[in-house]
Amino acid sequence: MKVLLVKLSALGDVVQSLPVAMAIRRQMPEARIDWLVERPSAGLLQGHPALDRVLVSPRHQMAEASGLPLSPLTGFGRELRSVRYDAVVDLQGLMKSAICVGLSRGSRKIGWRGGKEPLSALAYNHKLAPFDPDRPALERYLDMLEPLGLERPAQIEFGLSPSPGELAAARFLLPWEDDSRPVVVLHPVAKWDSKLWPLAHWVELARLLGEQRVRLVVSGSRDDQAIGRLIARRSGVRELVDLTGRTGLRELAALLSMADAVVCTDTGVMHLAAAMGTKVAALFGPTAPWRTGPSGQGHEILRAGLDCSPCFERFCGELKCMEQISPAQAAQAAMSLVSGR
Repeated sequence: MKVLLVKLSALGDVVQSLPVAMAIRRQMPEARIDWLVERPSAGLLQGHPALDRVLVSPRHQMAEASGLPLSPLTGFGRELRSVRYDAVVDLQGLMKSAICVGLSRGSRKIGWRGGKEPLSALAYNHKLAPFDPDRPALERYLDMLEPLGLERPAQIEFGLSPSPGELAAARFLLPWEDDSRPVVVLHPVAKWDSKLWPLAHWVELARLLGEQRVRLVVSGSRDDQAIGRLIARRSGVRELVDLTGRTGLRELAALLSMADAVVCTDTGVMHLAAAMGTKVAALFGPTAPWRTGPSGQGHEILRAGLDCSPCFERFCGELKCMEQISPAQAAQAAMSLVSGR
């Protein structure tokens, strides 16, 4: 059987979709499983044990090019149609993914009826009933196993165990010669403005954890380096290393697997940490932890519990739902996870 999984973005959604690929591989070891993804998350999928091929959407390449960049699109279309699949599964459910499903060659094209962009269902010849948005996202993705004739797995697997080389690369980034003290990763950034916790709160959290003799790592992309530097400088914590912009996805996954706890907002890094088996203290405001909370048990979920939360809005003029989560609460949650570890 040949299967194409379409999950383009974002990082957290890609991570939460991995159990689908793992379930297919476990139940059909001889299957060919390909995955179509966008460039930012592609590095996480390269070499994944459940996948035979990773196709990368040219969307970002075309957006960066000047003029009318038809060459990447032509090459991508040729690559996408080079295999006739028995099943093409749209785990995204948006127009951008449905267009790719429509262009692909597949006997069955599977996706949800309805959703955020109902017209996407025009690309499918096997339509699932509209999903309940209040169900956990990971559970909704696993629904896609049924039309493939497969069972839901008794145990969720992400298949993201870091290699010895990736662990060594992550350790090389840390300045500490021993592992006698706990390490907490702080991830202070998010794609939505409304998910951001105040920078002053991150600084105070770092100071509070530093007083507990916890070693700290600040993670983020190259675009987040100014934030990482500010937290490091203003907190005054001696054993804090700023790794913003210094890790690829595979190195970051290895680093998260080595941490004793992670403090973050509702972001892809939260899901990646949980997939690596690390407990998170997750700060939720505009989104709902029952929908997009971290996978597994034992995590700490922090919410202010305001009447307006969750609103699912990307922008907010007040951000009270995030501001009212105090650094002391986050520090207590992180130390509880450290003690449990």
